[in-house]
Amino acid sequence: MYRIGIDVGGTFTDMVAVDGAGRVTIAKAASTPEDQSLGVMDGLERLAAALSLDRATLLAETAIIVHGTTVATNALLEHKGAKVGLLTTEGHRDIIEMREGLKDDRYNLRQPPPVQLVPRQRRLGVRERMRADGRTEIPLDRASLDSALAALARDGVEAVAICYLHAWCNVEHERETMAAVRAALPGVYVCRSSEVLPQIKEYDRICTTVVNAYVGPVLERYLTRLATRLTDAGFSGPVLIIQSHGGVSTIPEAVRLSAGSVLSGPAGGVAGSQYAARIVGHGDLIPFDMGGTSTDISLVVGGEAAIASDRRLAGQRVALQSMDIASIGAGGGSIARIDAGGVLHVGPESAGARPGPACYGRGGTEPTVTDANLVLGFLDAESFLGGQARLDRAAAEAAVDSTASALAIDRMVAAEGIHRIINTRMAEGIRLVSVRRGVDPRRFAILSFGGAAGLHVTDVARQLDVRRVIVPRLAAVLSAWGMLASDLRCEIARTHIGDASSLDPDALRAAYRDMEAEGRARLAEAAHGGPIHVRRSADMRYGEQIFEVNVPLDGLDFESPDLVQQMAVAFHARHEALYTYALRDQEAVLVNARVTAVGELPSLPQEGNLASGRPAAPRGHRRIYLGGWRDVPIYAFGELAPGQAIDGPAVVESGTTTVLLRAGDRATTTPVGWLDIDVAALR
Repeated sequence: MYRIGIDVGGTFTDMVAVDGAGRVTIAKAASTPEDQSLGVMDGLERLAAALSLDRATLLAETAIIVHGTTVATNALLEHKGAKVGLLTTEGHRDIIEMREGLKDDRYNLRQPPPVQLVPRQRRLGVRERMRADGRTEIPLDRASLDSALAALARDGVEAVAICYLHAWCNVEHERETMAAVRAALPGVYVCRSSEVLPQIKEYDRICTTVVNAYVGPVLERYLTRLATRLTDAGFSGPVLIIQSHGGVSTIPEAVRLSAGSVLSGPAGGVAGSQYAARIVGHGDLIPFDMGGTSTDISLVVGGEAAIASDRRLAGQRVALQSMDIASIGAGGGSIARIDAGGVLHVGPESAGARPGPACYGRGGTEPTVTDANLVLGFLDAESFLGGQARLDRAAAEAAVDSTASALAIDRMVAAEGIHRIINTRMAEGIRLVSVRRGVDPRRFAILSFGGAAGLHVTDVARQLDVRRVIVPRLAAVLSAWGMLASDLRCEIARTHIGDASSLDPDALRAAYRDMEAEGRARLAEAAHGGPIHVRRSADMRYGEQIFEVNVPLDGLDFESPDLVQQMAVAFHARHEALYTYALRDQEAVLVNARVTAVGELPSLPQEGNLASGRPAAPRGHRRIYLGGWRDVPIYAFGELAPGQAIDGPAVVESGTTTVLLRAGDRATTTPVGWLDIDVAALR
């Protein structure tokens, strides 16, 4: 039986099939932004052909499909989500507008406020009030609620977000309101904050709940359409959706907590990076995922990816647990432009899948990074995507010439300038997730993946003084492959505020037991019958701080009478590890208790080591431009023997990726066929 991973990107939809022996087959299809399921079905057709099967046979022999989608992401970025109404406590409808009283860029006096997903006329106050201790101050006024529901019905809303003050500690009013919404507005998507994010901080809670309502109907329509297409094509197994935290969930759960899918695609790459860390035996990696429209960068430390709960996307706060990923507008489709001052910029605007770079021959005329790489000779115009497509060199040259003419420079200088600028932007992106957080990137290896990364990664590493780069054989589809290494996962949080010295350890133990039971129940609803692992953590801070630190608690003895003291010690140590200091004479404050329930899925079988053989000879030579024209050897990635060393300058090609080795670089093939590159120092 096969397992299939599907990752929809801005330009291509990647497909990976893994059989019981660990053999991997890959395929790529053009993404179809107007309906991603069309690109998915086309990709399955191509994947079946690569396996010498028809699509119906492949799907009949497939046990599970894991899917990463950008539907929720795009709805948020492009402001194409649902028409949302908000029900909140009377007098509090402008929390979403006031945010936390700060701008994202507080020194930019001209920065406009973010566009609100719910205009003020659809933010309606309902007469009710809970106190912070959970007691009812003002009972839910049904006349007020009915009036608000009538107004939303007249407005024709597609989704309703419910977020009452202090609903994290008493869900009664939100639960009653949800029932009333479903009765009055049948068919409308509805969600409540006490389910989406049951914890303190009103802005985080209201914004995340609104995002959930905004993308929920769009995601639901897409996943329903995809499930129907797959069923009609002969697939009868489960479809699991990769979530922003790197785990997977069922379609109903993904729709219920749709805000958890806004980083679905990039999370698959980080999940694959954690799996890759085990394969290469190097736990400290910088996952570097360069695709057609963006580059996603993160950190894997000790084999574990960093998790955050304060992500912003398109000006909106999404306070759910997610992989800590920095995305920058730098990809193969990034467009080069010249500003009014005559300065060359590359990105963040992208040519996307339609029309794409000029060399794709789909009507694009603006110069992109891919066009520059083709002009520089880094890409083979005759065998792009393993020969499935032919690149138009003349169109690429014409596009780059427009930039060269505007700058009054030579074509090759312009192409090299585009290449170098995008590399510098991506190197700065790595500094953003490492140096600015107190992490020295020089002790890490860069894991290069995504279809475009191989042409840029060695120069990016050189700028950072990183000496090791690893390129998997599945570099172009690592996100789709990594999704197959993910497990079912659900996150449960409860606010439990108190100084460590005043907390009742029995009440704390009971809270964690309740959350663990809820996590196991959710996994049971997903028909999970495998092993379940539970991880405990806590959001803690010092008394005068306003932001919390997440502290892992798995090593603590939860039955010990000094449990809260152990938690305080763990917090001080965690704070010191993150910020180089701890205030052990100050009281540690617990804010949120957290439980992660992980339902283990069958492990992903690994391909065996390559058979030993003679080192492969170059399959040809090509002229490439590296400050001047050089005639360099071209190697086939799949033909390299284990232990074979290649000295740069050279190019290593496969059907889906191209790796550029510059002068002084040396690549060695690992036993599983990956490239382990020793990067020459920057002269």
